[in-house]
Amino acid sequence: MLTRKQHELLVFIDQHLRRTGCSPSFEEMKDALDLKSKSGIHRLIGALEERGFLRRHKHRARALEVLRLPSDVAAERRETTFAPNVIQGNFAARLQGARAADPAAAITLPLYGRIAAGQPIEALRETQSEIEIPASLVGPGEHYALEVTGDSMIEAGILDGDLAIIRRGETAETGEIVVAMIDDTEVTLKRLRRRGNSTALEPANPRYEIRIFPAERVKVQGRLVALFRRY
Repeated sequence: MLTRKQHELLVFIDQHLRRTGCSPSFEEMKDALDLKSKSGIHRLIGALEERGFLRRHKHRARALEVLRLPSDVAAERRETTFAPNVIQGNFAARLQGARAADPAAAITLPLYGRIAAGQPIEALRETQSEIEIPASLVGPGEHYALEVTGDSMIEAGILDGDLAIIRRGETAETGEIVVAMIDDTEVTLKRLRRRGNSTALEPANPRYEIRIFPAERVKVQGRLVALFRRY
């Protein structure tokens, strides 16, 4: 039996992982549970680990894995996951057929090039390259892949050489990790923060500065939904 706060934290971590593809920060967890200090989050995570609900991967920043959910949440999840979950556009039929035949099947996404998780690079140009990934990494919508270069998102668990799986779109919630295009010429992978009429692109590495722009200078090109790492 979990306490109320343990239950709330586990559900928040699970939802954050599903929405962004990476673990929430301790600051985000503290704010979500309305706690005054991060020490309370450390205690809750330790308790969830002891009870077998959560696993912390050592030597990886902010790397949490939900092993199981409370029975009430798991039951609700089962009741709401019968709708078909397919990619739109050119990949819909391929993904739907692959999942129906084999849940572990792979699908092919366009690989558009490299994206800077550091200083912005020249705007990406679409190529004819493709990458094969597990179908389970994507949900509804149109997706593409980008190779990450740089270390500015390392504390979000995003490493140089990772393949970022992006759901194409022009909108994102504040706090989500997005592909952002600056002045139609530069592109970068950062956490989006909206502050009034300004947009902040926030790294996950203290060696890099937060960059703030007038909102009209930044266009969202998609949001991160998963990472694919090859060893």
